[in-house]
Amino acid sequence: MPATDPSLFPDDYAGQTVTRFIVGKVAAVFFSSSDSFYKVLLVKVTEQNIDWSEDEIVVTGSFADIQEEGTYKFTGKTVRHPKYGTQFQADNYQNETPTSRSGLIAYLAGSDFPGLGRRTAERIVDTLGENAIDKILDDPKVLTPIGLRASVRATLLDTLRVNNGLEQTIIGLNAYGFGSRLAAAIYAKYQGDTLQVIQEDPYRLVEDIKGVGFKKADQIAAQLKVDPQSESRLKAALLTQINDNCAQNGDTYTTAKPLITATLQLLENSRNVAIDPQKLADQLVALAKENKIVGEENRIYLRPLYEAEWGIAEHLKRLHDADNDGSLTEKAVDRAIGHVAKASNLTYDASQTQALKSAITSHLFLLTGGPGTGKTTIIRGLVALFAELHDVSLDVNEYKDKPFPILLAAPTGRAAKRMAETTGLPAGTIHRLLGLTGRDDDPEMPTKDLEGGILIIDEMSMVDTNLFRLLLQAVPSHMQVILVGDKDQLPSVGAGQVFHDLLQSPEIPQIELNTIYRQDDDSSIIPLAHAIKDGRLPDDFTVNQPDRSFIACNAFQVNHIIEQVVSKAKAKGFTADDVQILAPMYRGAAGIDQLNTTVQNIFNPVKSKRQKQLSYNNQQYRVGDKVLQLVNAPEDNVFNGDVGKIVGIDLANDSHNKSKKDQITVAFDQNEVTYQKSDWNRLTLAYSMSIHKSQGSQFKMVVLPLVPQFSRMLQRNLLYTAVTRAEQILILLGDIQSFERSVTNESVNRLTTLTKRLQQVFTGDGDATVTQPVPSSDTAAKGVSESTVETADSTPNSASSETEDQTAAVATEGGERRLTPTIVAQGQVDPMIGMAGIKPTDFMGQVSSS
Repeated sequence: MPATDPSLFPDDYAGQTVTRFIVGKVAAVFFSSSDSFYKVLLVKVTEQNIDWSEDEIVVTGSFADIQEEGTYKFTGKTVRHPKYGTQFQADNYQNETPTSRSGLIAYLAGSDFPGLGRRTAERIVDTLGENAIDKILDDPKVLTPIGLRASVRATLLDTLRVNNGLEQTIIGLNAYGFGSRLAAAIYAKYQGDTLQVIQEDPYRLVEDIKGVGFKKADQIAAQLKVDPQSESRLKAALLTQINDNCAQNGDTYTTAKPLITATLQLLENSRNVAIDPQKLADQLVALAKENKIVGEENRIYLRPLYEAEWGIAEHLKRLHDADNDGSLTEKAVDRAIGHVAKASNLTYDASQTQALKSAITSHLFLLTGGPGTGKTTIIRGLVALFAELHDVSLDVNEYKDKPFPILLAAPTGRAAKRMAETTGLPAGTIHRLLGLTGRDDDPEMPTKDLEGGILIIDEMSMVDTNLFRLLLQAVPSHMQVILVGDKDQLPSVGAGQVFHDLLQSPEIPQIELNTIYRQDDDSSIIPLAHAIKDGRLPDDFTVNQPDRSFIACNAFQVNHIIEQVVSKAKAKGFTADDVQILAPMYRGAAGIDQLNTTVQNIFNPVKSKRQKQLSYNNQQYRVGDKVLQLVNAPEDNVFNGDVGKIVGIDLANDSHNKSKKDQITVAFDQNEVTYQKSDWNRLTLAYSMSIHKSQGSQFKMVVLPLVPQFSRMLQRNLLYTAVTRAEQILILLGDIQSFERSVTNESVNRLTTLTKRLQQVFTGDGDATVTQPVPSSDTAAKGVSESTVETADSTPNSASSETEDQTAAVATEGGERRLTPTIVAQGQVDPMIGMAGIKPTDFMGQVSSS
């Protein structure tokens, strides 16, 4: 087909949409992503219906094993790249299999088919004709007359099948609208069955593929005309909503009524079809029978989080009950504390001495305290105490062939670095300690067993439920464990409030440090933090101090004032590493995104037109920029919240760039990491960051704007966490009412049951109606069923009396007895209740009953 004037093909002509395409031979593969199907090709054009007069064009998109010199048809649209000019962005493609004798011979004699050779290729084409490939794929026996060697025949068949199968899969995934990275993830999961799996149940993608949400799966299901009331659709929506609740609120469980309500909204908004609430409730019960969720009383859990809470409680009980070293007499401990104090040139007061003594003599211990209360001093003291009491050398060079007996770790790289600096000993992230190299929320992720005598974890408030469970299951019973943190800081980003819940358990030895030690005569930051913790602003809050200032302004003045503040700080010698802007939200005039651009132009402005920079997600990246890691990447030894500096930008067309790919190299405290374009979404500028991301870090100067636009985020622990990030100078700006609202708005505790599990495991007490930590599917389903009775009923009040009866006495359903709080209280519990069909071996390797 000759090149055509696009004016003859309007995008919508006579009611029909015209598909833009080009056909051509691939002259070169400029770029091929190592972890997705994204490629950049140079194509010699033979046919097209776009406005293009040149012989070659750059084509980008998701493709399978594209072959140079192969001929393909690409459909999509032309786009204008700001740097590389006009390109053809393909949304799909197909292999234009050679149909001429010479083309087919050249294809079969190519590098894809080693050992075949040109003469054999000619014999195949002469025998089978120009549709030889289709004949071979339909019936391999047609090759028998050719007389191929067995190895060559096998290679020919395998390659044709793989090329055809993978190509058709990627074409199908492109048609469903999946980008390169997701297409690669989906194919990696299902391989040759990919399209069949999607066609049979597109909602499997929601559970199996991280990054595929319910709405995307629902769009595919609509294309495939899947019934809006189908069981798989209702289940996928329920799981999505439970996951969203846990992710957004940090809860480890939800309840039936809000879950059903939110899921109905999700379903009906997605496809505008009314859903029967009873059908939805039925599928909630079905999910429990499939062991994907657990119902207990009125609570509904994702099974991994349910098991994680039980697992934490069981492991903590194991550690708590482990035998302590009987050789540690009180006299020996007192003498060692005296030696450590003298060697450190310190004088421990009574509370510090008690903290050291309690911690070093407990197999499991919790230490909490606000800023300046001496947590770091106690950690240093504990390290030295352990070394003296156990005759351990603190010279790590002596442990080349065996593990160092003192393990120090924290949730983030920066917190671990501070820990190492203050103790003089190696410290790393919890992920690195455990050898985690994948998703940290996978309960099945293997971890390595820890070796050593004592483990100290700092910044425990940042540790979520899943990570803590993984940590504890790697701790041997002989190891001492000391957990340190500030209970008033923000809880973890992931589900749970682990440190808060542990501190509610009186069975675990613990001490809270209250005396403020780190406070110079002129310091006002630490007293401010403690006032905020107590729920008030000090009387001198708006009065400027030597280390603290307050500037009243509105949201639209914030950016201009920060520009002035940072410019003055730079003139006084402060660097980008010294100054940190913290804000609660990303968008808006006073949001993180806007402030990042402003501060970047102060600390790292464009110095010349020849300066290298890259544009991504509406941000400019330059060598020297301060950047923030947004996700855990254990394989690169870099983690969520780590801050680094861009030390290299290589463009694809740089003569020295052997990879011929755009890439960014970032130096972190521990190593350098090179990011290909597919990984740039893991980075953002770090001149301004969220308060959550700043946890575990401290900065010489913190600038904190709070304005009414942030109202939904303003809580006491958010303000407290931000203020405690400042080491020397704190600049507060915004309106006084926003700060007052933050102080008075005490954060609501998350929905968790870890404290309940601890009580049940440690004391056998508690009002839980589940007698087995991992209930059978029938038991779990009953819990869900009881939770959903009222919600699914069209007349909610009609279920109330039944529900009261069920919780007051033995309820009967089909002649089966059900466990209730009343039965437990009366000591009438049947030890086998809910255990039908379950063998003792079913619980091997799982947490045991309390």
